[in-house]
Amino acid sequence: MTSDIECFDVAVIGAGWAGLGVSYYLAQAGLRHCVLECSRIGETWRTQRWDTFRLNTPNWASMMPGDRYDGPDPDGFMTRDAFVALLEDFAARNHLPVETQTPVSALTFDGEQDRFRLETRSGVRWARNVVIASGSLNRPRRPKVATGLPAGLLQLDASDYRNPASLPAGAVLVVGSAQCGGQIAEDLVQAGRRVFLATGRVGRGARRYRGHDIVFWFTRSGLFDLPRKEFVDASGYIMGRPLLGAGRTLSLQSLSAQGVVLLGRLVGIEDGSLTFAGDLEENLRFGDEVSKRIKRSIDAYITSEDIDAPASDDDPAETIAAHLPDPPILSLDPAEAGIASLIWCTGFEGEFGWVQVPGVLDSRGQPVHEEGVTAQPGLYFAGLDFGSTRNSGTLLSLAKEGQQLVSHLLTRRAPAPRGDRDSSDILRR
Repeated sequence: MTSDIECFDVAVIGAGWAGLGVSYYLAQAGLRHCVLECSRIGETWRTQRWDTFRLNTPNWASMMPGDRYDGPDPDGFMTRDAFVALLEDFAARNHLPVETQTPVSALTFDGEQDRFRLETRSGVRWARNVVIASGSLNRPRRPKVATGLPAGLLQLDASDYRNPASLPAGAVLVVGSAQCGGQIAEDLVQAGRRVFLATGRVGRGARRYRGHDIVFWFTRSGLFDLPRKEFVDASGYIMGRPLLGAGRTLSLQSLSAQGVVLLGRLVGIEDGSLTFAGDLEENLRFGDEVSKRIKRSIDAYITSEDIDAPASDDDPAETIAAHLPDPPILSLDPAEAGIASLIWCTGFEGEFGWVQVPGVLDSRGQPVHEEGVTAQPGLYFAGLDFGSTRNSGTLLSLAKEGQQLVSHLLTRRAPAPRGDRDSSDILRR
């Protein structure tokens, strides 16, 4: 009988920062749980980031629950490998029950037993509650135009890019000018590669403003706490995060000054040539306007709170003039331009095909939830980008959202935490 089989209070799927953070709070609450990881701790960070990648939140803001940064460079930016090491150390220090190399191939709900069934290659697991923390940004999206490109042009996604030397000789076209596109374009041009960048309508922000890293003001002023319902439109569209450099401001202007050739939005293919919209100057203006709007919000907060903050300094990445192609490039033959590689930086979504619980995924296979809580009692999502607020999907959201999720789970019907302490008291510690 299923009822005689071992059943966890909670199964967490994924051992990235979100899954490990939830595990930390589950352990504090005394709930018996497991963390099932398809490969290694922090696998996405290991295999879907380029070699020079750095977090774009400063070290002081890139800590796991219960930890504080006490190193020599609080305003520095962690490398990919350093962040993976941080996750491994966090799991080890807190004795979190992580089972690596244990992918979940199917998640179903057994209504008769009122519990979840998780199929893994090491056997079936049962749990009264499940937290899916496998990531909502691990499957790259490509536009339809990708299928019509010349066969000899190497195409890869941002998650597959590692370094300039790994690409064939020749120029590179980067499509998309948000975080990945802007930073990869800079990585390539600084290595001496000729780079074309197809831009889009993407905001940007200054790295530092009025004496602090911009993330300091985002968190202190409440800009990061804006609820999801206030920035998602009727169609469900959410504007991406503004482009931020890791360590310094990154803008389309600063990229062009380094030699990146700026183009408008990639719109199609005609007679073997790539075609681009004539919206480059509009995209530049939009980025500038977003940066100004962010600064005005910060200025208003500083004034309202009577904070003694220094005046703003000119930032070369914002004041430098862009070197735009004249006339604008609206069509480009890859062969004539010497383009041998194209890197798609056009966004990501989650891979949830193994979730076979009705009503928790939409027609695109993405989570249907309210602040991580699904319509199926006992099933949750953690770490979703923009899941509850503008802060969601970053480490800065973990303390609040992780505790809220576990609190909701405890009020449902999970067994009482082990020991004599009240669970709400445990969660407050």
